Amino acid sequence: MKVDFQKFPDGLVPAIIQDHQTQKVLMLGYMNQDALNQTESTGKVTFYSRSKQRLWTKGEESGNFLELKSMSVDCDNDTLLIKVHPVGPTCHTGADTCWSERNHQEDFLFYLEDIIDLRKQASPDTSYVSKLMSRGINKIAQKVGEEAVELVIEAKDDNDNLFLNEAADLMFHYLLLLNAKGFSLQDVIDVLKDRHSK
Repeated sequence: MKVDFQKFPDGLVPAIIQDHQTQKVLMLGYMNQDALNQTESTGKVTFYSRSKQRLWTKGEESGNFLELKSMSVDCDNDTLLIKVHPVGPTCHTGADTCWSERNHQEDFLFYLEDIIDLRKQASPDTSYVSKLMSRGINKIAQKVGEEAVELVIEAKDDNDNLFLNEAADLMFHYLLLLNAKGFSLQDVIDVLKDRHSK
């Protein structure tokens, strides 16, 4: 990989940081040759900080490192695309990305939350969600309990398909319960993040 650091007067090239699994762009930093070398040798993304005027490994203070997965250079040899596994949030504000976007593989779960919210407005005659919601919080909670027991039972057997289906049933009804209580998956994630930071 040949990077043209001399193209810019300060010898720094932009480095676009992307999650290797979700493909979300996490942040933009700058690298010189030393930062690139250190990134390659340590496996943790290191930038040249223009404010600190020194090499800076992302996460050196917070512990939220960017673990290197791959690097490539663009067609002009002056911009890096670095794919990483982020350990914790990327932005110094605590957000997943520097654009305050969520960076989750489980984005489908947030979509499913929206579907649940929509379907609870439908007729109980045509929507399972609406029917269960109309029966009240006790019935919804009871259903979550039943699905949890079924998952535990399948965990003791060797049928992976049944286990995964029961896990999906539990997750779906768990989202229903959160909705019925006026909460969302993000509320739970925020609690987990708060615990993680302590």
